[in-house]
Amino acid sequence: MSVSGSESEDQPELDLSNTDVVTKYKAAADLTNGALAHVVKLCTAGTKVVEICEKGDQFITEAAVKVYKAKKGGKDIEKGLAFPTCLSVNSVVGHSSPLAEDATELKEGDVVKIDLAAHIDGFIATAAHTVSVAGSDGASVTGRAADVIQAAQTALEAAVRLFRPGKTSAEIPGILEKIAEAHGCHLVEGVLSHQLKQFIIDGNKCVLNKPGPEARVDDIAFEENEVYGIDILVSTGEGKARVTDERETTVFKRALDEQYHLKMKAARSVFSEINRKFPAMPFTLRAIEGRGSRLGLVECLNHGLLHAYPVLHEKQGELVAQAKATVLLMPSGVHRITSAPAQTLNSEKQIEDEEVKKLLQSSLKAKKKSKKKGKGGGDASDAKEDADMPKLEDSEQ
Repeated sequence: MSVSGSESEDQPELDLSNTDVVTKYKAAADLTNGALAHVVKLCTAGTKVVEICEKGDQFITEAAVKVYKAKKGGKDIEKGLAFPTCLSVNSVVGHSSPLAEDATELKEGDVVKIDLAAHIDGFIATAAHTVSVAGSDGASVTGRAADVIQAAQTALEAAVRLFRPGKTSAEIPGILEKIAEAHGCHLVEGVLSHQLKQFIIDGNKCVLNKPGPEARVDDIAFEENEVYGIDILVSTGEGKARVTDERETTVFKRALDEQYHLKMKAARSVFSEINRKFPAMPFTLRAIEGRGSRLGLVECLNHGLLHAYPVLHEKQGELVAQAKATVLLMPSGVHRITSAPAQTLNSEKQIEDEEVKKLLQSSLKAKKKSKKKGKGGGDASDAKEDADMPKLEDSEQ
């Protein structure tokens, strides 16, 4: 869930018309999907939250070394974490990635939101998934937990079908709200879905799931060859997220458009480490923790050199579910490249609205234009689609 940061300057046009860019997005998605599946298995009763977060980060870091070994300008391509693993439990809305000393453990029945991202050469694949911590019998999810998780997943399926060329962001909030209400839930306010670009996880083109008097963004039109991280958060409560303790915040990102000459030695030291390790991507304080790092961080924050991703909370006792996916708006249609293993949900809630049901049954493929025969009698449009979707093996070359 993004709450801060933006594009600092125009980037070179490296979009999906470039097959190498598509390959890198899909290779990053392989890392993200693998990490997400790994973390889901780790979400068992009695396991420390911070240990799971550390293992999620470790999975991406180690797996990235083994893929996409191509060189760029004679140097290794940058790859690895694009957003640190966050585990936000029950009424915690997002961005929870605790420090090493945190002793919080998962309990049977906890509703856990897993949020993480990986990148290859700055091309980011982000995803989030919600699971309920199963008991020893491994029974399916029921009750309000099933309702809210199903609402988030169904809303994501609808949103994926709305993020396509020819449509605008104005068409999205109404549909998402209908789905949430059908499950007796509400969308979480202030949640943004951003366009993704090379080394930019929160591009200027964005969609606000639930506009309100205090939260508005410009309406945008979706265009071919764009990439988006679609983020959905649904609550059993009112959907009002708030910061309850600023000391919980551990995820930050360099503010590329800000400059300041830091006075404290500790601040200069920690800022130098951030610029070296995380020049563009969000990071967790665990990754830079050392003597004086927290004290130095304060001066960096006070002068706007870092964006914070605060830990947000719903009302105690409510449940919040998240579903996030990366989509490529290709000429051949919308391609969702991130996903996670699903639990069995036994919710009694169903979608009754005919407009929503029709949308959910619609195809992600683009309507075929008039066919032109290529050489050998083949369909030229099919050949173009094949070019749009290169094989991942190419990344190993």
